[in-house]
Amino acid sequence: MQSEIQSKESISFEDFKTQVLEDYKIAVTSRECSLLGRREVLTGKAKFGIFGDGKEIPQLALAKAFKNGDFRSGYYRDQTFMMAIGELTIEQFFAGLYADTNIDNEPMSGGRQMGGHFATQSLEADGSWKNLMQQKNSSADISPTAGQMPRLLGLAQASKIYRNVEGIDAEKFSDNGNEIAWGTIGNASTSEGHFWETINAAGVLQVPMVMSVWDDEYGISVHAKHQTTKENISEILKGFQRDEEKKGYEIIVVNGWNYVALVEAYEKASRIARSTHSPVLIHVNELTQPQGHSTSGSHERYKDEDRLSWEREFDCNVKFKEWVLENNFASEEELEAIDKDIKKQVRDGKKAAWTAYSQPMKDKLSDLLPILENAAANSEDKDAIEFMIKELAEIKDPLKKDLLVVARKSLRYMIGLDSSAKSDLINWIEKYTSTSQPEYSSNLYSESTNNALSIEEVAATYDDDAKDVDARIILRDNFDKIFANKPETLIFGEDSGAIGDVNQGLEGLQEKYGELRVADVGIREATILGQGLGMAMRGLRPIAEIQYLDYILYALQIMSDDLATVQYRTKGKQKAPLIVRTRGHRLEGIWHSGSPMGALVHLLRGIHILVPRNMTKAAGFYNTLLEADEPALVIECLNGYRLKEKLPNNFGEFRTALGVVETIKEGSDITLVSYGSTLRLVEEAANELELVGINAEVIDVQSLLPFDINKDIVKSVAKTNRLLVIDEDVPGGASAYIMQEILENQNAYIHLDSKPQTLTAKEHRPAYGTDGDYFSKPSTEDIYEKIYAIMNEANPSKFPKLR
Repeated sequence: MQSEIQSKESISFEDFKTQVLEDYKIAVTSRECSLLGRREVLTGKAKFGIFGDGKEIPQLALAKAFKNGDFRSGYYRDQTFMMAIGELTIEQFFAGLYADTNIDNEPMSGGRQMGGHFATQSLEADGSWKNLMQQKNSSADISPTAGQMPRLLGLAQASKIYRNVEGIDAEKFSDNGNEIAWGTIGNASTSEGHFWETINAAGVLQVPMVMSVWDDEYGISVHAKHQTTKENISEILKGFQRDEEKKGYEIIVVNGWNYVALVEAYEKASRIARSTHSPVLIHVNELTQPQGHSTSGSHERYKDEDRLSWEREFDCNVKFKEWVLENNFASEEELEAIDKDIKKQVRDGKKAAWTAYSQPMKDKLSDLLPILENAAANSEDKDAIEFMIKELAEIKDPLKKDLLVVARKSLRYMIGLDSSAKSDLINWIEKYTSTSQPEYSSNLYSESTNNALSIEEVAATYDDDAKDVDARIILRDNFDKIFANKPETLIFGEDSGAIGDVNQGLEGLQEKYGELRVADVGIREATILGQGLGMAMRGLRPIAEIQYLDYILYALQIMSDDLATVQYRTKGKQKAPLIVRTRGHRLEGIWHSGSPMGALVHLLRGIHILVPRNMTKAAGFYNTLLEADEPALVIECLNGYRLKEKLPNNFGEFRTALGVVETIKEGSDITLVSYGSTLRLVEEAANELELVGINAEVIDVQSLLPFDINKDIVKSVAKTNRLLVIDEDVPGGASAYIMQEILENQNAYIHLDSKPQTLTAKEHRPAYGTDGDYFSKPSTEDIYEKIYAIMNEANPSKFPKLR
């Protein structure tokens, strides 16, 4: 069921009539799915519903202009579009509504996202790329309003890179950059900053992006007069209109119920974007929401009768039907027959989807009931178990949870028993959990053979007379080797291009590799991140540079809600191996020296977080990540670029392993754990403590996500019996995470003779100046005295109180 574009001039009336009627069928099918979907929510079979009714006709027009190789980054109401390009069936629509975890039944997310969130599958079963030029592509939707916009920018920019950068193997990804990235958004969401940042950036970059604004005048219950200046997004964007002298946007305004005008508008947008790479904004006016915003409420509460009457009259499906009849494409009777047949198809598809979703639970219940009955017969609390069995058996459509709750509660009534009935119940619970849990928890990180943890470490090697150089030189020369050998790599950020980044780690590389591969961008962190995300989804290997670690907060929503969840929310069917480069820690002032590591660790699960202590380690991480297929954040030490490091001779080849700690000083009295710039202070304190007989072991974490996968820290604690975690994050930040990993996951508590402790920065941001740093973050003296106090408590006679 696809809506293909053919001009009226090149086909007969009968063929055109066939196209129109096929579109009519798709529109009616989509509407019936919305209507029946709402009822499924209200009857309790589905949890929540948000549907695309009222947007059917413009989405049909969009689908006609959408070609193989194109990408969508859209709004969670685009079900008609997905049906029109052949990527959403009736059964799949309802499987999404029911949260079916079978990826074959629900190929968008395997039940991980609510209905209305769409995706196509970009990866083969082994995690390698499919040929994206042989299919129509949709990047996986997210719910946060306007969150799809930054990614859209990157999807469009990929076409520009493929068209203008030589040497890239683009067979699976591009035909000379002729692909368009199509975006969709609700009119109210254009109030979000991500929309404006993306619109501006696309106009600057001049990329093939076509942005559709579905305008139904409301954002849930809030009218456009409270949302948009002049109540009209295209009116206030007129300054972006391109002309003969200035590049900008082509802006098209069209009514959302006018089938012919919509098809012409999208044909025009397609021609402009493909040929000139100029972005296009299509403002689709006069749309409706026949059932309101979602199943959580009724739009009758906030729309008066005049508005509701207008919506009934100008419903796009109603107007389309009128146009079909007026132009004699079908009779009233023929359309009624089509409507009747489609209603049956939708009902049948819904039933099939429900059976496919619910029958496996019923089968599992049949397996469980005799095990529970046997457990009851062997329990002194037989009546309690039998009561639960009766309640479970009476559930018409049991959930996976229902089965497991009863099984686990029944086990409580068998404590102290040793019987085959109890063993059978335990085995069922363990097997059921082990098969069910991955349906909700798999693919947070890559599970392919190219995952980052599978890339083996390669040591940096040195000539006998290796020079000591500024550490920035190591980054620069390593990036030089990367760009020379990997044409699909590119880097971009604020000041990354002409001056070679603010710390000269890219010195001279723009001149060598061009302005597209080593690029300056504006001050707009969210869309810097989005550029990288979208390009990574199309087979490129971008490195998005956020100038300072503190500034990552501007991009954090996109990193957390989008990038970190790509593999998870598609159940491993899409990937975006973006590298985010930034710098931070231990400088002077509130804004350039923050260390929000605890926040990042908690918000960015799904992204590797790497904290190299020097630039050789950082360069090794870049080399590792470019061999892998996962996203990562690399945080370079801001005060380390001018420190001296030895110059390796195997640039581009040495690799730092992820999740592997390094012991940089051995000791026997206490284990000190830290990372990044603070590690140098820890080393200094450890050396000073040697003078008073305290032999500290110093361990560099190197990466926070993943953390110490070989569990080497516990081996150190088993030797020293004491633990101190030193961190320049706030109290309870990354230090709390590290402590949990060591004490709980590695069980290091069993080896401790002293209380495990942390030493962190103060709760406030670091104040400006050298003294601001000293009084805000752990100093060498702080570290020394903290360690000495621990040793004093352990052996006061050997280490009398310092003060």
